[in-house]
Amino acid sequence: MDRRKVCVLMVLWAIAHLSSPGYGLRALRRTTGGHRGSAGLTGQDANGVPLRRSKRGWMWNQFFLLEEYTGTDMQYVGKLHSDSDRGDGSVRYVLTGEGAGTLFKIDEKSGDIHATKRLDREEKAYYILHAKAVNRFTSEALEGESEFIIKIHDINDNEPRFTKDPYMARVPEMSDIGTSVIQVTAIDADDATYGNSARVVYSILEGQPYFSVDPETGLIKTALPGMDREVKENYQVVIQAKDMAGQMGGLSGTTTVSITLSDVNDNPPRFTKTLYEFRVPETRELGSEVGVIRALDADIGENAEMDYRITGSDGPGMFDIITNRTTQEGVIVLRKPLDFEKKRQYSLRVQVENVHINPRFFSVGPFRDEATIKIVVEDVDEPPVFERASYVMEVKEDAAKNTVIGSVSASDPDDKSSLVRYSIDRRTDMDRVFNIHAGNGSVFILRELDREEYAWHNISVIATEFSKCNNPRQISRVPVYIRVLDVNDNAPTFATNYETFVCENAKANQRIQTVSATDPDEPLGGHRFFFSLAQEAAGKANFSVRDNKDNTAWILTRRNSYNSLQMSVYHVPVVISDGEFPMQSSTNTLTIRVCTCDREGNMKLCNAEAYTARAGLSTGALVAILLCVIILLMIVVLFAALRRQRKKEPLIISKEDVRDNVVSYNDEGGGEEDTQAFDIGTLRNPEAIEESKQRRDIVPETFYPPVRRPVLPPTRDNNGDVRDFINQRLQDNDSDPTAPPYDSLATYAYEGNGSVAESLSSLESVTTEGDQDYNYLSEWGPRFKKLADMYGGDDSDRDS
Repeated sequence: MDRRKVCVLMVLWAIAHLSSPGYGLRALRRTTGGHRGSAGLTGQDANGVPLRRSKRGWMWNQFFLLEEYTGTDMQYVGKLHSDSDRGDGSVRYVLTGEGAGTLFKIDEKSGDIHATKRLDREEKAYYILHAKAVNRFTSEALEGESEFIIKIHDINDNEPRFTKDPYMARVPEMSDIGTSVIQVTAIDADDATYGNSARVVYSILEGQPYFSVDPETGLIKTALPGMDREVKENYQVVIQAKDMAGQMGGLSGTTTVSITLSDVNDNPPRFTKTLYEFRVPETRELGSEVGVIRALDADIGENAEMDYRITGSDGPGMFDIITNRTTQEGVIVLRKPLDFEKKRQYSLRVQVENVHINPRFFSVGPFRDEATIKIVVEDVDEPPVFERASYVMEVKEDAAKNTVIGSVSASDPDDKSSLVRYSIDRRTDMDRVFNIHAGNGSVFILRELDREEYAWHNISVIATEFSKCNNPRQISRVPVYIRVLDVNDNAPTFATNYETFVCENAKANQRIQTVSATDPDEPLGGHRFFFSLAQEAAGKANFSVRDNKDNTAWILTRRNSYNSLQMSVYHVPVVISDGEFPMQSSTNTLTIRVCTCDREGNMKLCNAEAYTARAGLSTGALVAILLCVIILLMIVVLFAALRRQRKKEPLIISKEDVRDNVVSYNDEGGGEEDTQAFDIGTLRNPEAIEESKQRRDIVPETFYPPVRRPVLPPTRDNNGDVRDFINQRLQDNDSDPTAPPYDSLATYAYEGNGSVAESLSSLESVTTEGDQDYNYLSEWGPRFKKLADMYGGDDSDRDS
């Protein structure tokens, strides 16, 4: 209703001004200059030519029009009129420019301008148009075109609008009065240069008395001191923006501002109890948790971070407290082992304090708190405890069986003090070298020891409670390290296998070898070896032994020359003794070969026996190898002889062994032109045909008696010799006891080049009764003509 009243007042005010004589005549006023007259202003130019200016028909600057016109008729804008218009209808007014013809219309006869629609200044504040007067009949311009502006007068038709809705803001709790929170802004679309339509004033509708707002700037400030986040954290403030400078009839808009009080460290931490009590078994592992305490702080975030520490304890170093940064709890941790039998209760004094302290709130009080913690130790049935963490024992390697080498001791730490039984973990003594007395823990030997085999033995001794409960889980273990002490029970020997030779031209007292010794024993003062020549070889020795007193000895010659033909190898017995008690000695044989050397003493040649000995093969081994080779050769020869004899045997041993046989060859031959496979000249020379040879070792069983056919004279085709040769071979083949009497199919992989007759088969070449009839060959075509001539027809035809 207020907005409608304002619009009505503005319209009445605009109509009153437009209808006043001074305002309406602007469009009709004529302005002239110089002397007035019918001819207008006259004068002369520089050449004396008279000047003449026509007077203007109209002149104006702008029209004014109210926005948001609500009348039923079109809103009147103004009137155009020309001095040339005599009222006879000969003048026509023309309007062009922005909105001409659509928003604005002109009466062509009277020049009245009207607005056809409601105009909004916020959409467009002014319009630029052009007007002219022309002769209606000739369209000749009576007045020059003039430009004018129609401005839209603003009315208060837009309420203020805030840039955000809602606003979010934070302000620290306990802030002083007047602390800035946030600034809000409202925008009015009305014309700020015309009246108070766009002048906005801010006010607070909700949120008092905690906050206030500056009416001109929209800045929100705190209005109440000591606002506590722990009491109330969130506030909703409603701000109003009203135009017309806040006067009655102005338009308004509102927004909501959500204000949150941010936390400050204004609260100290406080324990929920002054005394905490925890119970922990004495077997609790080191580093494990004993208990958890927590202090409460009304603040949040880093303002609630706190540190715990122990300020006093009747067991120094027994416990420690660690702060859990995630939960802000104090975790009590065990640092030293507990013993119910020694101390059954502990008392701690702990303190908690904020990490980040705000100096503004020192006056609130100390930001720390204290509490007492009582820790009660509970008794647990514990396993036996050894007096030492480990035991080391020593025993000589020649100690007799059942010799006690040491003892272990363990006791029950509980008040009841149960008896303890001892045993050896046999997984650490698989060979059962040691044993232990179950009652007193004495360790003794079960088997002989050898330091050279095992210098140390590591076993594990188990202690078990022996009581009425007899709890097998209450056991404990201790490692026992047994060192086997050395005894001189090994004789020294050569340090290596020496390969020594002496030259035939050697001189007396010449050194040919330096020897040393080794001994698996380890005397405390180190080894001391003595070298000498064995007594049985001292009288007839060809070599001597010189002890160098440094655990080495020289082998020296005792004559000037040696002859390998007389003696190729010498065996020198060397006695090596140690200096320990009891003394150990051994005789070691040194093998010396006699070799031929040059003048510098370099070996050139040694006998075969010496080389055989050096290679490590005896004469018996060489003879055995040679016999094996001979036997293998004999077996190969015998096998070859048996295979050769087997080839001469007839193919058919029994008359019943008659069967089809397929014989496959890999090469057939090349036919008549293949001279490399067979010389065809042999076939054409009947005199070169050898007589059939029968086997002399087997009496042939004649299946078909041989028939000697006379040699036919050669035909015109000069193939008689070939025919005779083939017949002879067929006869020999039929009579051969080693040839198969059954059909044989020969398959050849290579036939040869240029064979006119291609492949021929010998199947069915033998019949059971006499000769075979080959007359059918003449029906096979020209390729078998030669065969038909040779075999076709009866005997009378062939003879002719």
